[in-house]
Amino acid sequence: MESLALSFSSGWASGVNAYLVVLVLGIGERLGAADVPEVLGRWEVLAAAAFMYSIEFVADKIPYIDSTWDAISTFIRPTAGAVVGVLLAGDADSLTQALNASVGGATALASHLVKAGGRLAINSSPEPVTNVAASVVEDVVVLGLVAFAIGNPEVAAGIAAVLLVVGLVVLWFALKLVRRGWRRFRSRRSRGAAAAPGAGRPPWT
Repeated sequence: MESLALSFSSGWASGVNAYLVVLVLGIGERLGAADVPEVLGRWEVLAAAAFMYSIEFVADKIPYIDSTWDAISTFIRPTAGAVVGVLLAGDADSLTQALNASVGGATALASHLVKAGGRLAINSSPEPVTNVAASVVEDVVVLGLVAFAIGNPEVAAGIAAVLLVVGLVVLWFALKLVRRGWRRFRSRRSRGAAAAPGAGRPPWT
């Protein structure tokens, strides 16, 4: 149950920032965390995760570039969540490994969709301050949740579940507001075109 709870927490976090999840878990293993598989603490894994996180750290804070990065990560983040889930299952039976992979991958996909949809909503007003603030908050939450989950997997899983539900609700309202704003913009644009001089006249008059 502990590995399943940790898979859920790390899955949610992987959907937001998979490379930071691997980095935090790997550092946890280096510091002696018993529940983290040894492979995540290998230096080459840590170096690769740190390198990719440094790229995402920059890309995730630039309007429109962040949405492009999210599109590229659509397959990466759920896969990372599933792989981490399998690793956390360790030498358990294949059913447990499959369950952990399913939980980690599905949770990562759900949180990734929340993150990507939220960034699309934010980019409807493309100014960098909001993007930077959202990215920093996401990184801090992922860092804190995964570090906390290593020692308190069940509680962290509960927190991740709340964050996922809240994220889905906020995303629904945000996309609803964006759609409403887009309809108003198109309506004003149509009225402006209709009121323009010569609008509606045949081209030969």
